[in-house]
Amino acid sequence: MSKRTINEIKAMLQAQKPTEAQWEELSGDTRKGVQHLLKQYTDRQKKKEALRKQYEDMLVFEKEAWAGERQYVCGIDEAGRGPLAGPVVAGAVVLPDDYYLEGLYDSKQLSESRRESFYEQITRDADWAAGIVSSEEIDQLNIYQAARLAMKRAVSQLKHEPDHLLVDAMTLGDGWSETKLIKGDQRSVSIAAASVIAKVTRDRMMAELDEVYPSYQFKSNQGYGTKDHLWALETYGITPVHRKTFAPVKNML
Repeated sequence: MSKRTINEIKAMLQAQKPTEAQWEELSGDTRKGVQHLLKQYTDRQKKKEALRKQYEDMLVFEKEAWAGERQYVCGIDEAGRGPLAGPVVAGAVVLPDDYYLEGLYDSKQLSESRRESFYEQITRDADWAAGIVSSEEIDQLNIYQAARLAMKRAVSQLKHEPDHLLVDAMTLGDGWSETKLIKGDQRSVSIAAASVIAKVTRDRMMAELDEVYPSYQFKSNQGYGTKDHLWALETYGITPVHRKTFAPVKNML
């Protein structure tokens, strides 16, 4: 083992968990490069253990439902309540049993690349759906009821009807067995998964709208009232996808 080069040891530690004998031998290697690699490896393992614990902690509400013989537990979250333009989108996700997605958390706190990666994995592995409510419907209903409708639409599109709903900061009613969780995307892995579906779906829709209305920079601001977006509103006016009941849009009518 001691005759291995630093690069060989690095490749080994990245590829596999060392045996006790290998670890003992590496620990006795006095080269600074080897000791640095061991510290990096140890730090990575601690981070992985912390992420595993976080995931287990975020399964508490799913486990409570399972203990009550509700096996098909669905997490629900929405994206797009606050923007001045575009739809509100909800995600509904039922994760498989014994599923683990390292680092899954509130989608707003993830990088875009991480969200996209999680989206691909969730849509491949889980029962999922996205519910969409247009800006026109938002103006007719109000944003709270529109967000609720988006959630109901998402649930209705799942392959199997859920036994229990875990909903971020809302209840759906209609006789569902459900739990309302404030900051649910940070407390439940199912809701966190739903938040990924909702945000990625909506971000992609806003990127498409950006091609139709490039002056408003929807791809970068997702319809929120940024300085550039407000300037475009003042300069070019309101588009069909703006929410006409939201200030300052309604003040421009």
